[in-house]
Formats: sequence, C-alpha cells, structure tokens
Amino acid sequence: MTETDHVEDRGTRDRVSREILHHGPVTASDLAATLGLTPAAVRRHLDTLTEQGLVCTWDPPEGAPRRRGRPARLFVLTDAGHAVMSTAYDDLAVQLLEFLAQTAGPEAVRQFAAVRAERLAQRYRPAVEAAGTDAHHRAGALAQALSTDGYAASVRSLGPNSPATQATSATPVASAPAGSPGAAGKQLCQGHCPVQQVAAQFPQLCEAETHAFSSLLGVHVQRLATLAHGEHVCTTHIPLAAVGGLTAPGRSATENLHTTENPSTSTAGRSAPGPDVTSREENAADEHRVAS
Repeated sequence: MTETDHVEDRGTRDRVSREILHHGPVTASDLAATLGLTPAAVRRHLDTLTEQGLVCTWDPPEGAPRRRGRPARLFVLTDAGHAVMSTAYDDLAVQLLEFLAQTAGPEAVRQFAAVRAERLAQRYRPAVEAAGTDAHHRAGALAQALSTDGYAASVRSLGPNSPATQATSATPVASAPAGSPGAAGKQLCQGHCPVQQVAAQFPQLCEAETHAFSSLLGVHVQRLATLAHGEHVCTTHIPLAAVGGLTAPGRSATENLHTTENPSTSTAGRSAPGPDVTSREENAADEHRVAS
C-alpha cells in the first residue's frame, strides 16, 4: 500500500468516525449508505478503529425495540474516540477552574458556568426565536445551532408511536422518569461535547447549560444523561408543553441558575434526591476540590 493509500484510508476513517459521532449508535450498513462506501470497506475501517480503541459496539438496553432477524451490531465512539474529536484544551481548562475554585471559592465556578451558558444562549437566541413559539420547532433550531458549534445535536421524538421508538431506529432514547409531567415529548441529543472532560470534573457547566436550554425553549427541560457522566450522548427531555411555562424565554441562564424551583432536574446524567440533598452534595464536592 502506498503512502497516498494510507492518507486516503485515514481520511475515510475520519469520515466514519465523524458519522458515528453525529449519528451513533449506527450500523455498518447505515454508515456505508450514508458515506457512499461498500459495507465491506466500512467494516474494514470499523475493525481498525476498534483495534485502536476509538470505536466499540453498543448493546441496547433490555426492552428496547429491535429489528426482526439477526440484530446488526451498533457502533459508538469510545471515550478515547471522543477525546480525539475534541479540540478543547482540557487540562488547561481544568487547571484554571481549579485555581478559580481555590482562590475565589466554589460560587465563582458556578458564576463562570452561568456566564458561559448565557453567552451561548445569546448567540443561539436569534435562530431559536425565528423558529416561532412552538417548543419543538425551537428545539430543532437549537439543535441546528448547536451542531454548527460542533455539538452534533439532533432532536428525536419520544412516545409510543414516535419514530424514535420504532424498530427502524437504532438510536438510544433515554426514558423520562415514570409519572413525570409530559413524559412524552422530544429529546435534544448531543453526540459531542467540546468540554466533556472538563465537565466531568465541573458539572456546573452541564447544569448551567441545561438552564440555558430552558430559557431558550421556554419550557422546563430535564437533563437525563451526559457524556461527561459516562453516557454515549447528552440527552435533554423537552416536555409536551407550550412556550411560556416554568421558564420564560426572555430570562437569562444566570437568572435561571439561581431561581429554578426544582434544581434536581438539572443534574448531570443522574436523578438527584432533592434540592437540599443536592445542595449538600454539590457543596461537599466543591469543598473537596478546594481542599485538593
């Protein structure tokens, strides 16, 4: 194989990786159809990416809809695969936030996260407002804006008759808490996070981002899973509700971060036991960071 062939192979593997990033879990046949490659060629690149530890197979949870016949293997990026795609200066960012927590206190980190999220909201607001007053149309506009910034975002339906739960879909759909208001609705999914490694140590970034989404969409959204917490996709539940509910579109992420009535819905990828317990856990984590 010539050097040109090696370069072309690396380029194709990068395309395969990026397609998995945007649409994983995904099958080899779906990748082949999307990229215009033969299934055999795709499987060869998947084998190489798997050997490099950048891609792995994904097993759907029990009870998830499956296609008839022999189930096809589904592929997702590993943590190493996400790290390769990341352009964030993770180590430097973590060190800066640790220094901020040690010198100015944990509240300074929360304020930084809120200001960062508010800047994102300000950048996305014109596109979201142009989508009208329907929360789901606004979610589509938000997903498109996020994808432009490299978040690989999409909106998927959630409900017994929605496309996301049909056997033709290989995409995982996290479940909204049973009995929660608006359990059926939409899910905003982000397949990539430029600050994933930083958010793993500073979940305030995820929490502030969730509040910003509520502000933009005009409904009280709930974060169900995050890449930073070990999931394969960040998932935010958007209930079936009209704009103008708990979170007003005009409120800033900074205001929402301090006034949301149920902060347990903004935790990164896990269900919080309640406001008081959540606050104690966050304070303990903040104190641990300061001590370290």
